[in-house]
Amino acid sequence: MLEAISIIYFIYVVLKIYTSVMQIGFVSKEKNKSAVLLTQKEYIEAGNYAISKERLSIIDSIIDYGVFLFWIIFGFSYLNSQIVVENQTLKAILFLDIFFFINYLFSLPMELYKGFVLDKKYGFSNLTPKIYLTDFIKSASMFLIFGNLVIAGIAYIIDSFANWWIYGFLFIFFIIIVVNAIYPTLIAPMFNKFKPLEDDVLKQKIEALLTTTGFSSSGIFSIDASKRDNRLNAYFGGLGKTKRVVLFDTLISKLTHDELLAVLGHELGHFKNMDIFKNIAIMGIMLFLFFFIFGNLPIELFIEVGVPQSSEISIALFLLLSSPLGFLLLPIINYISRKNEFEADKFASTIKSKNSLITALKKLVNENKSFPKSHQMYIFFYYSHPPLLERLDHLEKLHDN
Repeated sequence: MLEAISIIYFIYVVLKIYTSVMQIGFVSKEKNKSAVLLTQKEYIEAGNYAISKERLSIIDSIIDYGVFLFWIIFGFSYLNSQIVVENQTLKAILFLDIFFFINYLFSLPMELYKGFVLDKKYGFSNLTPKIYLTDFIKSASMFLIFGNLVIAGIAYIIDSFANWWIYGFLFIFFIIIVVNAIYPTLIAPMFNKFKPLEDDVLKQKIEALLTTTGFSSSGIFSIDASKRDNRLNAYFGGLGKTKRVVLFDTLISKLTHDELLAVLGHELGHFKNMDIFKNIAIMGIMLFLFFFIFGNLPIELFIEVGVPQSSEISIALFLLLSSPLGFLLLPIINYISRKNEFEADKFASTIKSKNSLITALKKLVNENKSFPKSHQMYIFFYYSHPPLLERLDHLEKLHDN
């Protein structure tokens, strides 16, 4: 069993690396051709950034495989032998806290390089050591308090029920829903300063747009995203009464009112098309599949790894092996997502000029240094949104409102 899982993981890593290599080769050729949507200089720069990210991704994939081998060959059995605690729930918490911390240490060099070297080189990152350290302390504190409560809950379920994977799925799915509901009001404000939108004219336009589409929110806010990153973004966060309209300060400064309204119109399209609930359903199905698989792992696997069949090992294996399974499901999930994006664009064009959305998308490409072309294999695995050129072509063919 362990040999089969190791082969699957190896194929997963090779497939990721091969996809990155195909993307690097494709972009390397395309970036030297006539520019599309960008100036020639910006086009080349965006291409270079895309190539640099994929090279970093290859290194990440190699490290990922090394971490996998570390845990199954040596790490799990050694760590299990070092934690001698009678209370099973406490043992699960200690084991998984150390598991997460070691994985964090493995990923730290690449994370620091991307945030402090690569993204700064291309003008994205405004990250400082102080901000990074503060974010880490906040994230670690939240994990130690709330993450460990979740670990304790799922460990109790595994130790208490024969078909624990059914109850474990329901428990984790509930936690995910709760986190999504409280994120904009309790979690996100810990990392960014939220303040009511100060531009009264823009605020009135957004409120009118929300009223038109029947979207009720608890407020319209801007956040100081620029203290970490210069990329542009906006989102509708929360569920039910916690829903918020959140605009990055970078987006407000770069887009006109009409362009910003068109972007929000696109997001409202997801709301009107019930995409949020569709995504929750898809996530639920995928999570159920994961729990079914990992809840029925044969005891031979634990024996081959050299560990007992316990709650902490089951959770750690779940976390370790969910990556290849999730990667194999990505094409299906992303295909559905791309369809939803086209429909959201279509909706946006009915409530705001499609030309405003077109110009907004072009600005997003420019400011985010997004290379507008990608290898088909890369699109197949990674694109949750349609390639921009396809989106623009789709919009051009729509009748304006």
